[in-house]
Amino acid sequence: MKTLINTFILLFISSIAISQNNCSKFYPLNEGTKFQITVYDHKEKPSAIIDYDVVNVRKSGGNKIGTINSVMTDGKGKQITDTSFDVSCNGEVVSVDFKSLINPQIFEQFGNMDYEITGTNMEWPNELYVGQNLPDATMDMKISMSGININMSVEITDRKVIGKETITSPAGSFNCFVITHSTDMKMGVSQRSTSKQWVTEKMGAIKSVNYDKNGKVTGSSLLTKFEG
Repeated sequence: MKTLINTFILLFISSIAISQNNCSKFYPLNEGTKFQITVYDHKEKPSAIIDYDVVNVRKSGGNKIGTINSVMTDGKGKQITDTSFDVSCNGEVVSVDFKSLINPQIFEQFGNMDYEITGTNMEWPNELYVGQNLPDATMDMKISMSGININMSVEITDRKVIGKETITSPAGSFNCFVITHSTDMKMGVSQRSTSKQWVTEKMGAIKSVNYDKNGKVTGSSLLTKFEG
């Protein structure tokens, strides 16, 4: 269960920072753009690879909406998830729908089940600056399995832009904003963690590090490929 929660957190924070470049100067979302995030365990060994592919960008009302396909494989190349999700942009804020970030395959260990998801979207403003506080986000999932109800909740709070740093990855070197936040996740057990994320203009999340309540690193992720 703990491994599932840690993997979910890293998958989530690797996916939240994506938008349409005509709406925001952060995180390009052009059809054909491909990028890869490698997830590492607490020993800095690769534990998963997430390949993203931007396949559809469209207009709806005053918003632009993009679809991103995501395939996650483990350290041995075995597929863990295959999903897609939408993000929307209105020219000022990029909004990521929590419901679209959850894939039933993540919960294969629970067998057949029904679930309901509610929450508030993760929002990324068009302009970032050091000292800026960002909106909180929440998600609640109710899972029903063979007459057993399981509740899962995620609260992301204390989001703040704390500085600027240069980060080097296999995809290059980037000048990044550094953003921190706290995550409270409950699914049978409760787990509180903090995360630090480095984001750059036009490419989005370059690096993320997750810490437990004692400040110990539990995992990280890094942009390892970018084509677009």
